Amino acid sequence: MITDRPIATDRLTVNHAEIEGRTTGEPVVLVHGNVSSGVFWHPTMAALPDRFRPLAPDLRGFGGTEPLPVDATRGLRDHSEDLLCYLRTLDLGPVHLVGWSMGGGVALQLLRDHPELVRSLTLVNPVSPYGFGGTHGVDGRLNSPDGAGSGAGGAAPEFVRLLGEGEPGAGSPFAPRSVLDTAYVSEPLADPDRYVAAMLTTRTGEDHYPGDVRPSDTWPGSAPGGRGVLNSMAPTHFRIDDLELVEPKPPILWIRGAADVIVSDTSLFDLAHLGSLGAVPGWPGAGTCPAQPMVAQTRAVLDRYAAAGGRVREVVVEGAGHTVHLERPKEFLAALLETLDGA
Repeated sequence: MITDRPIATDRLTVNHAEIEGRTTGEPVVLVHGNVSSGVFWHPTMAALPDRFRPLAPDLRGFGGTEPLPVDATRGLRDHSEDLLCYLRTLDLGPVHLVGWSMGGGVALQLLRDHPELVRSLTLVNPVSPYGFGGTHGVDGRLNSPDGAGSGAGGAAPEFVRLLGEGEPGAGSPFAPRSVLDTAYVSEPLADPDRYVAAMLTTRTGEDHYPGDVRPSDTWPGSAPGGRGVLNSMAPTHFRIDDLELVEPKPPILWIRGAADVIVSDTSLFDLAHLGSLGAVPGWPGAGTCPAQPMVAQTRAVLDRYAAAGGRVREVVVEGAGHTVHLERPKEFLAALLETLDGA
């Protein structure tokens, strides 16, 4: 049985999911993505063999964890340092670390800062090491010095409103249920209501999701502010381009769904790509504001890691979308176990 339990750390009280009675085994810490919670990891937790101890903490502002404000100027370090304190409170480490989407960025940041605590790293459709939106090229060059085109200004107001009201929504393409069905997955899940409920635990506002917005003279007219979740992934705040320097170098599994429309070289959530499609007016063109090659950027960073002596394996699951661990659980578990057993 999977149960939730609060863990009081020196930074905040973290809610986490665990297998009741399983207190031994190699710890596997599963970090969820944006607008979700540890609930998205429950099937993976239940499927892991008894030799592992799966734990799924909620990040601040999601699920049942204390909703402290997010200082976006630190990138994802508010989240990664919360995770660090959580590991130390439970006397865990080194751990098998698994990060999905934004959680992949949190995991990358923890590896960058504390590689001694990571036994293996699995990245599941992770945010680019150069953040989300506002960059071009495999080396993550800014489209604009102020990061225009990234951050909280990219959030759909109707989606934010429905999240804040705890409303799954019906008939709107911006309703949480619609976003789950059309963006998180490539085909409907068997039990979507539990995941929509997890999405609705997201705290909204300038300190949480999406964050504050600053005006910009550069298209599309907004730049990331200094508070909140989406700004914490803006390339002006979050950037990991020296991962190859860490020691020791744990093995890395990068697994992704080929049909992902969120983290993609043609992301439907990247304002520059949407501009090229005519969905956001005034796009100045690819010469000025190209789309972000998110997958290519991740590959470039991991290629450097491998060239420096790290072990990297990329697994692409055809037909799967952003939540490959829910859509193709058998394929995902097989790849994950190969990494865990080989670490």
